[in-house]
Amino acid sequence: MGITAWERVKIARWKERPTSLYYINHIFEHFIEFHGDRNFGDDKAIVGGIAYLNGRPVTVIGQQKGRSTKENVERNFGMPCPEGYRKALRMMKQADKFGRPIICFVDTSGAYCGIGAEERGQGEAIARNLMEMAGIGVPILSIIIGEGGSGGALALAVGNEVWMLENSIYSILSPEGFSAILWKDNKRAGEAAKVMKLTAAELKEMGIVDKILREKEKLTEDSGEYVVYKLKMGILRFLKQYELKSREEIIDERYERFRKY
Repeated sequence: MGITAWERVKIARWKERPTSLYYINHIFEHFIEFHGDRNFGDDKAIVGGIAYLNGRPVTVIGQQKGRSTKENVERNFGMPCPEGYRKALRMMKQADKFGRPIICFVDTSGAYCGIGAEERGQGEAIARNLMEMAGIGVPILSIIIGEGGSGGALALAVGNEVWMLENSIYSILSPEGFSAILWKDNKRAGEAAKVMKLTAAELKEMGIVDKILREKEKLTEDSGEYVVYKLKMGILRFLKQYELKSREEIIDERYERFRKY
């Protein structure tokens, strides 16, 4: 018997699952982290900077959750505020200026919906990322490694290709929120997960994601070598595929990818 959609939701949320920083530190070399959006502050729910992959400079950006309660408070449970998305966009624009490919790791239940975030323009920050990413002239690869929730995930997922780990999820909102809105009962989250078609296999079948990376065993930082290797080899192939493409071709391919929906 296969794993149900709700079981995959729980696996994607598992606190021992590797985070963005794990993949950044194990796939790339010489990572230098950037901080701040040059406007309000530094959102620790978003990490990113410059790194090297087999001697090639790239920009890497990821949504970062914590392990302990203290870490999760510091990282705002992986839910970015507007300054996080603006920090990410600052790094993307810099990558575009200097011709560095962009690799994004998506892992968030959604953008932070607190009063302060709304006052500082949460919706505008996400919308601007979508608009600006559509016109960036370097290849963008977005990889969903855990939860991919709502616009908070999409703000880092306007890529030339979007990949998912086998037990990650990608959806318009959480199953709890979906069931609360549709059936006025958040206890029907398991049923909602099935209806929402949020698993990697379902999304690949619909053409929303381009590639699924298999998880050989229960994925932790101690057992992540296989996924790290497959990701590294896949990213290298992705970069080689776009080496000879012009800026216009890269932008047009990304545009056409999302126009299909």
